[in-house]
Amino acid sequence: MNDTSENKSFHRAIIVVALGFLALALVFSARAALGLAMPIWENDLNWSRGYVSNVAAVALLIMAVASPISGFILDRKGLRFTLLLGLIAVFISCIVISMAQSAWVLLIGFGIIGGVGFGIVATHMVASAVARVYPENVGFASGIATSGSSAGQFLIVPLIALIFASFSWRWGFAGIAVGIACLIPLVWWVPSDKPDKQVSKASTINDATDLKFSLKKLFSTPVFHLLFWSYLICGYTTTGVIETHLMPFASFCGFEPIPSAAAYGLLSAVNLVGMISIGWLTDKMNRPLLLGCIYIIRGFTFWILLNVGTSYETLLLFAVIFGVVDYSTVPVTASLVASHIGLKVMGLTMGLLSAGHSIGAAIAASLGGYFFDRDATYDLIWVSSIALAIIAGVLAFLIKDNPSQKLRVQ
Repeated sequence: MNDTSENKSFHRAIIVVALGFLALALVFSARAALGLAMPIWENDLNWSRGYVSNVAAVALLIMAVASPISGFILDRKGLRFTLLLGLIAVFISCIVISMAQSAWVLLIGFGIIGGVGFGIVATHMVASAVARVYPENVGFASGIATSGSSAGQFLIVPLIALIFASFSWRWGFAGIAVGIACLIPLVWWVPSDKPDKQVSKASTINDATDLKFSLKKLFSTPVFHLLFWSYLICGYTTTGVIETHLMPFASFCGFEPIPSAAAYGLLSAVNLVGMISIGWLTDKMNRPLLLGCIYIIRGFTFWILLNVGTSYETLLLFAVIFGVVDYSTVPVTASLVASHIGLKVMGLTMGLLSAGHSIGAAIAASLGGYFFDRDATYDLIWVSSIALAIIAGVLAFLIKDNPSQKLRVQ
């Protein structure tokens, strides 16, 4: 490859990483805003936490359907088309939510329309797109791009909380819609984004030519099942219990909205560093060992939540430690998919894993609301998260790193 081709490829990678980062920043902030609004809706509109949690669960189930479809579309149509589709859906979702007068409109706006958009503009899509344009260091590059999911929440969620407190929750969701509207035109900067036909023929199942054959080969691959079930638990212990219930839990403990959002922002700030650092480590060490340790450490952090009480300092301690391992599973998982399964069906594979992630999250989101409405405590959801995180760690340890099967591009 000559210098001109190398520079062109590098510039393309920079654009994909940057746009993926910005898209995830806005979309994950929209998702997190539900947790901020939950106590407000409970007090002002009499929408119970159980109902709002079930709306989140519906969104996550829709995401479970949308994720593999969007992965398949990404493999066929490329990043530009897929990203535009998802951003438009999230934009419409935020507009609908901002005008909601009744509970059923929230279900349509966040649960259905938002669920479609969230399922498309997700870490699996960005990680897959990055792996295609920058295969040499998949872990590090995808770590930077997908850290947008944390960076946005670090920078944007506290701002949304401030808008909620100073104006109203309606203006908060409208503000997110404005941000997305500004981003949509930039998606056209993605150059010639149809998948490269020269993607590796050396990967395990990258000779797949249609969806049916791809699925058949995937479901017969042991590493796919280990990654799927561990990632399902990942969804339970991150999106399901933390993204949906951490800020309502902080409110339950007696902390005001802005300090609660600040704790969530701290978590996201640490995770920004964590995702990039873990992405770098992914390219340097045994990946299943790294992934398993992430899950085990995550399990320990829920013991901290069990002991928060009224101590804001303990909540901040949780935010720091959990922040290191929150979405840090993404670059490791993406790297394992790239090397063990292959680039040609990476969008589909990551989409299926993301579907499992969403199913686990939907279960946790619904259970968290149910347990709180029944027991007026979140203890059961924290205890279940400890046990499941340990199981996910064990599943990750069962994967062979297989360093000899490196990613190769013709």
